[in-house]
Amino acid sequence: MPSDLKGILTQGLSQIGLEIEASAEQRLLDFIELLAKWNRSYNLTAVRKPEQMVTRHLLDSLVIEPYLQGEQVLDVGTGAGLPGIPLAIVCPERHFTLLDSNSKKTRFVTQAVAELGLTNVDVVQSRVESFQPQGQFDTVIARAFATIGDFIAQSRHLLTRDGLFLVMKGVYPVTELDELGEEFVVEQTHKLDVPGLDAERHLIIIKAQS
Repeated sequence: MPSDLKGILTQGLSQIGLEIEASAEQRLLDFIELLAKWNRSYNLTAVRKPEQMVTRHLLDSLVIEPYLQGEQVLDVGTGAGLPGIPLAIVCPERHFTLLDSNSKKTRFVTQAVAELGLTNVDVVQSRVESFQPQGQFDTVIARAFATIGDFIAQSRHLLTRDGLFLVMKGVYPVTELDELGEEFVVEQTHKLDVPGLDAERHLIIIKAQS
């Protein structure tokens, strides 16, 4: 792994104002090493260079940390464990469920969780509309997963009454938000500044109408 990865990560964490322990920072780097290794055989992400993975996967995931709510967090369509694994590493007090229907990806995520020693993560292979957990979630996250309307329609049964949907998008999704049903309301929108990333990022926070 390139020796400058730690520098890119440390500087990026400082820029987004996230202070974490050295052990957590090392776990984040270990995750990138695992992802780069598995990616050569399993094609988990189009991002090939580890230094780009730090920016486009770690920092892009961690920038939403301030907006998490509650103890139980669901990452829908987690793919290679994003944003769930980076968030779980820096938020040991929360419990994360990482959901994906792709067995190849959940196999990697399960292995990564085991190798990283993450005790606050469950990995589930299922379609979101078929997922029937014992309890609901305080925060439900989607990163590059379907349209906002489809995401909410498929996952609304998983959110607590006062819970939040955190939808991570690139450009601001004007059309998708125009199609949002009356049962849900946009609570907040944030333009995200991901260090080292020359692309638009937005976070849309949605909740049920009270």
